[in-house]
Amino acid sequence: MHDLLMADFIKQIREQYYIGTFTLDSVAKQPVQSAAALKKYDLAIIAKPKEKFTDAEKQVLDQFVINGGKTLWLMDAVNIEMDSLNQTGSTLAYPNDVGLNDMFFKYGFRIEPELIKDEQSTPIKLATGQEGSGTQYTQYFWKYAPLIYPGEKDANPIVKNLDGIKFDFANPIDVLQNDIKKTVLLKSSPFSKPIGTPVEVKLSMVSEEATKADYANSKGNFPVALLLEGKFTSVFKNRVKAFDDKTFKDDGAANKMIVVSDGDVIRNQLDKNFQPLELGYDKWVGAVYGNKEFAMNCVNYLLDDNGLISIRSRTSAWRLWTKRKFMKIIRSRKSLRLAFRY
Repeated sequence: MHDLLMADFIKQIREQYYIGTFTLDSVAKQPVQSAAALKKYDLAIIAKPKEKFTDAEKQVLDQFVINGGKTLWLMDAVNIEMDSLNQTGSTLAYPNDVGLNDMFFKYGFRIEPELIKDEQSTPIKLATGQEGSGTQYTQYFWKYAPLIYPGEKDANPIVKNLDGIKFDFANPIDVLQNDIKKTVLLKSSPFSKPIGTPVEVKLSMVSEEATKADYANSKGNFPVALLLEGKFTSVFKNRVKAFDDKTFKDDGAANKMIVVSDGDVIRNQLDKNFQPLELGYDKWVGAVYGNKEFAMNCVNYLLDDNGLISIRSRTSAWRLWTKRKFMKIIRSRKSLRLAFRY
């Protein structure tokens, strides 16, 4: 994802934390030094990767987690883009395997390469009628863009009192059994179902009418954001290591991570001058969603800034792993945190 499409998120983070750069290009030649350098940081956000990670890169990231590094995973398990769909009217959605499934399984979750189709969805505007000056735009609900409302009962502070959050082509998260504590932060509506891939997706689907019978075989409520807390075990435990590291650890101390099954949850739109708009604002329909508050609450919670979450809920990094596998990391900025809080 281009930096401009994450600009508002990056801006918000810079107001509270230091952002450093870290490239994975060095892992191939200097894996031990790369692993040591990464461990100096507090939080890594892995945003919408498209290329497969090598085993050496996975070991570097795994040891970051085992040594206490916090992670926010913003993952797409299916390859599909709304921009391509708008241009052609139809596109093929197919699985996006970046080679992290074994790591996720070890940590206690799995992201299914399926699309969530949800009756509780966000609107889009499509051109109708004649082209040219007579073109009119009609608003439809797009069922592949779920509008996720946090549950009110016993809601986690990360999502408590937030407005609806817009997702695009979200994937179901399977919660697996292990010793890690898991809290489902966000889930689809009861009237949602998974669509297997590969599958052709068409804009003309907006005219489809659904009944309760269409969801009779689906229980809905698929997790799309998950908090994991506990002592994580390395995916390389009892396995051949990608490289020799004398500081390698099989098991870690108490830690936490958040996984969101949609990399576009932090994506902002651009105005006519290609300048970034506020995260969560949809210029096409004039709606404002709770994406920015949710994303910042995730960052603050992982970095133990619960006071900032409380302030935000009452009022109600980074370019990371991308196609070029480039990453920006956050470090704590104590002075700005205190200034913002007070």
